[in-house]
Amino acid sequence: MVSDEQRRVLDPEHDAAALKALTHPLRIRLLGLLRQDGPATASELAVTTGESSASTSYHLRVLAKYDFVAEAAHRDGRERRWQAVHSVTSWNNTAMTGSPESRAFVNFSRRRQIEHLEASVDRHEADIAEGRLGEEWLEPSGLVDLMPRLTPEAAGELWEVFHRTLDELATRDEGDPRAEQVVVVVAALPLAARGDGETP
Repeated sequence: MVSDEQRRVLDPEHDAAALKALTHPLRIRLLGLLRQDGPATASELAVTTGESSASTSYHLRVLAKYDFVAEAAHRDGRERRWQAVHSVTSWNNTAMTGSPESRAFVNFSRRRQIEHLEASVDRHEADIAEGRLGEEWLEPSGLVDLMPRLTPEAAGELWEVFHRTLDELATRDEGDPRAEQVVVVVAALPLAARGDGETP
């Protein structure tokens, strides 16, 4: 379950500089890696990303400036370790329409989520093929694309039910040794009807 303490809610009026900082591709990747894999040093993240440790160190300091990451407990005294401050970053879509910068941030974030999905599919397939995940994960894994017709109210209710159910299941499975990290990507994107002459 994601508590209020684990959630960073961005406000375009008060967090304009933080939004701008988070639109850098490497910064959002570093934040994602820290959330997914746990604390790491700039050097460890450099190996994972293929960047220099000077570059990852700089971008981690920028993320720290805007309270996305913070120093973690050190295993030794040699190199600083970093951790994500929050497990989720969210915002109000309506509030984000107020400026070109905040709209650009939302668009950038959505494209990055699609890239994360593609990388997760690749990693999942490799984990299954190479035996890092057992056969019990074959059936519950997958992707689905559905196209129901919903009202705005029903779409909002769908999000509420999804979050509530996911929180309940994650809380139930928190101490189960069989639990694995599961990447869940959900989209609800209304599409306007096409007019005459519009190409699909």
